[in-house]
Amino acid sequence: MNYDIKDINLADQGKLRIEWADQNMPVLNLIRERFEKEKPLTGIKMSACLHITTETANLAKTLKAGGAEVMLCASNPLSTQDDVTAALVKEYQIPVFAIKGEDNTTYYKHINAVLDQKPVITMDDGADLVSTLHSQRVELIENIIGGTEETTTGIIRLRSMAEEGVLRFPLIAVNDADTKHLFDNRYGTGQSTVDGIIRATNRLLAGSIFVVCGYGWCGRGLAMRANGMGANIIVTEVDPIRALEAVMDGYRVMPIAEAAPSGDFFCTVTGDINVIREEHFGEMKDGAIICNSGHFNVELEISSRDKEGNLVRGLEKLAVKKKKIREFIEDYTLSDGRKINLLAEGRLINLASAEGHPSSVMDMSFANQALSAEYLVKHEKDLEPIVYPVPQQIDREIARLKLRGMGIEIDTLTSEQEKYLASWDMGT
Repeated sequence: MNYDIKDINLADQGKLRIEWADQNMPVLNLIRERFEKEKPLTGIKMSACLHITTETANLAKTLKAGGAEVMLCASNPLSTQDDVTAALVKEYQIPVFAIKGEDNTTYYKHINAVLDQKPVITMDDGADLVSTLHSQRVELIENIIGGTEETTTGIIRLRSMAEEGVLRFPLIAVNDADTKHLFDNRYGTGQSTVDGIIRATNRLLAGSIFVVCGYGWCGRGLAMRANGMGANIIVTEVDPIRALEAVMDGYRVMPIAEAAPSGDFFCTVTGDINVIREEHFGEMKDGAIICNSGHFNVELEISSRDKEGNLVRGLEKLAVKKKKIREFIEDYTLSDGRKINLLAEGRLINLASAEGHPSSVMDMSFANQALSAEYLVKHEKDLEPIVYPVPQQIDREIARLKLRGMGIEIDTLTSEQEKYLASWDMGT
C-alpha cells in the first residue's frame, strides 16, 4: 500500500482519538452498519481531498465498509492530524497522502497521488481535487461518475465551472444540505474557531472588540459564540440582507475600514479574496490579532505579488520585520512600532491550532457525504455535469437519524392535518 505520512508510529494515539470521535457520531454509525450489510459501494474507487481529522477517519471507515476503495489527501496544508493519518494507514489499511505543514508542492503532489488510482467518485473540500482534474489530469475524467463538495468555497468554484460550461461530471453540493450548513457551518465553525483562537493566543475574549467579516452561516455561528464569551461584536458585510440580519441580531455593522481601528480580534469567514487589505492593517491598533476561518488564506491580503513575483501589497510589504512569537502566531512590526499578530499563516484557524469541528456536527456532514456517494452510484445514468443539491429525502433522513441518536421523538401529522395542508378551500 502506497502512502505518505509523517510518522506511522503515531498510529496508537490516532486510533484512540478516532474511536473517541466515533462515540459521538451515531448517524454515521447507523449508515456504516447498513453499508457493511449491503455493500452499495463495492468496487468504487474514491479519491477524497478532505481535512484529515478524526471525524474524516470515521467517514473513510464508513465508505470502506460500503465496499469502496478509498484514498485520502489533505484539503489544506495545516489541517492534517498526523496521528490520524498514521492510524488510517496502519489500523484501517486506508492509503493517506498528507503531512501537517506540507508545502504547496507536496500538497499538489499528494492530490495527484490520490488521482493516480483513477477514481470513479471524488470527494472535495475546496474543489482543489476537481480543479486539478479539469486542468492537469483530464485523461481521468472519463472514469468519473460524479463527486461531492463539502464547503462553501468549493461550491462557488464548481458553480462557476458549471456556468462556464467546463464542468465535466456531476457534483453534489453537500455544503448546501440543511443538515450540513445549518449545523456544521453555524455551530461547528462557531465553536471550533473560538477554540482555535484561544488555543493559539491564550487571550481573553471577554470585553474585547471582535470583528467578524462575513455573516453567512459560519459568520453567524462565530459571532454567536464570541458574543457568548463576552466579546463585543462588529460585523462587516457586503450583502444588505445579511447585514440587516446582523443588526437585528444585536451586533454593530459597519465597513471594514471603519472597524479596523477598533478591533482587538479580526476573523474572516467570507469565501472571498482580500477582505482585510493593506490599508486596513495600517489602521489597526497595536497588538491586533487577525485570523481566517474561511477555506483559503486569500481572505487576508498577506502578500499580493505582481506577475514577476514582486511583493506589491499586503501585510508583508507593510511590515518592517516579523517574528514567530508562538507556535501559531507571527508578529508583524509596522514602521511606527505597532504590532499586528497573524494566526496560523492566515489558514483555517479552527483546524490549524485546534481540532476542527466537534464530531457531533460532522456526524451529519459526513452522513451527507456517504449517502450522496451512494446516490451517485445508483443514479449515475440520470445525472448531467452540473451542481446538484443533496436530495431532500437524504437531508430529512439524516435529521431523523440524528434525532433518533439523541433519543428525541417528534410529532407526526394527523390525517386531518395532512388534508388541511394539501387543500386550498378550507380557510378559517
